[in-house]
Amino acid sequence: MRRVFIPDFVVDSVECLSPEFLGKVGLKALLLDLDCTLKPYRAKTVAPEVIRWIEGLQENGFRLFLVSNGRLSRVMPLAQQLGLPYIAPAWKPFPFALWRAVRRLGVDRKSAAMVGDQIFADVLAARLAGLRSILVTPIFPDQEPWWTRLKRPLETLVTGKRRLETGCPAGRPERITCSENRPGLAGSSEDSR
Repeated sequence: MRRVFIPDFVVDSVECLSPEFLGKVGLKALLLDLDCTLKPYRAKTVAPEVIRWIEGLQENGFRLFLVSNGRLSRVMPLAQQLGLPYIAPAWKPFPFALWRAVRRLGVDRKSAAMVGDQIFADVLAARLAGLRSILVTPIFPDQEPWWTRLKRPLETLVTGKRRLETGCPAGRPERITCSENRPGLAGSSEDSR
């Protein structure tokens, strides 16, 4: 039962997900959460380094799709800024939006992963949809709405999140750090998030 709440990979930032790493693990497409994954909850734009990361993945042939529980009026302008297809609201953890996104991208489920910051929304949705999941450390979690902050202690209770943050023993999700996966970022500000 707990397995549905455990991600396949844990990263500090989406920028840690290099084309080389994604290719090595057989991924061709990423379904991306928006708030606290690509940008802080209250931000109206996405940071330039995240835009460069998205462009780099696209240049390397990766397919990307925004799948957000946010309101359409919040998600659509950001999707247009990024030039990405989107579904909003996605009603995660229900898997229907993820299935639709994978179909629209024209990839099979084995080659797609959901990337997000919430266990009860993103990781669970990925599991229910038959996709791999990548848990990202939330960007500025203090800006999250109260209903999301309310779930964070429950995530820790269900997953033993301290384990996810301090290392992954055998059978646990693989923790990917920017310094391991993108050597040029070692010691950078991105690596200290």
